[in-house]
Amino acid sequence: MRQMKFLLLFLFWGGVSVSAAETDSDTPAPSADETAIRAAINSYKTAFDKGDAKGVAAHWTPTGEFVTPAGETLTGHDALEKSFTEYFKTTPDVKMELDSVGIQFISPGVAVEEGVARVLIPGQEPEVTEYSAVHVKTPAGWKLDSVKETEVVVPHSHYEQLKPLEWMIGTWVDASDESTVETICRWTKNKNFITRSFKVHIEDRVEMEGTQVIGWDPDKQTIRSWLFDSEGGFGVGMWTQKENQWTIRTLQVLANGEKASGINIMTKVDENKFTFRSLGREVDGILLPGIDEITVVRQP
Repeated sequence: MRQMKFLLLFLFWGGVSVSAAETDSDTPAPSADETAIRAAINSYKTAFDKGDAKGVAAHWTPTGEFVTPAGETLTGHDALEKSFTEYFKTTPDVKMELDSVGIQFISPGVAVEEGVARVLIPGQEPEVTEYSAVHVKTPAGWKLDSVKETEVVVPHSHYEQLKPLEWMIGTWVDASDESTVETICRWTKNKNFITRSFKVHIEDRVEMEGTQVIGWDPDKQTIRSWLFDSEGGFGVGMWTQKENQWTIRTLQVLANGEKASGINIMTKVDENKFTFRSLGREVDGILLPGIDEITVVRQP
């Protein structure tokens, strides 16, 4: 049992599970009104991307109000058209992207849209704002009655450094005759860290659980991982990459105070397959057998 648990821990400290189980969620179909609102949103974006100030303004009600990120309030078609005409003249070829668009109905004729708008200006950093828009149902279709934008300070992110590990995101299951390991791997906010929560099932009980955090160390200029298990053990890993192969050097302190170390090698074959092996495994100076290369396959 002790040897088998060491094997499980080395697999975790190396950031590896043995197979993936993907889950599907049932999403209800949008209502006819929500579909109409989303069509109006796409129409607004098309007019904006074309630099069509009149077309943009037409998406508001006659008394519609737009509060800009600078705090200026524009009311009515004429004011909106004039403002957008000047904006498109001084900012040619500007485009818009919308993210995290959510729609909530307040009543059958009123809905609130919330999301993030990213304005792309050639040669400049994107301008990012959070916005809230009130849509009202009129005889001419769904129109904007109020829009308020707020500037967003874009936080620093180490996503680019961690992007090569993005394929790990998801729910994973490693099942064998002796045990089953369930792992959920997800991004934290701003994609600065990847977290992996795991449970080790042996027969009908949870033998161990814990959390691993994988992140970029800007001081050492490398990917590192930290792991904490329910038995009181903890460990760190230093990750290096050469093409599609990762080498993870691990150091751990077990719950009883023993110190363990090892070198795990993970080679990505494709998006659905990789190989794993471990060598140089020691616990308090006692050399343990290495783990021969295994092939890891994602389950459909």
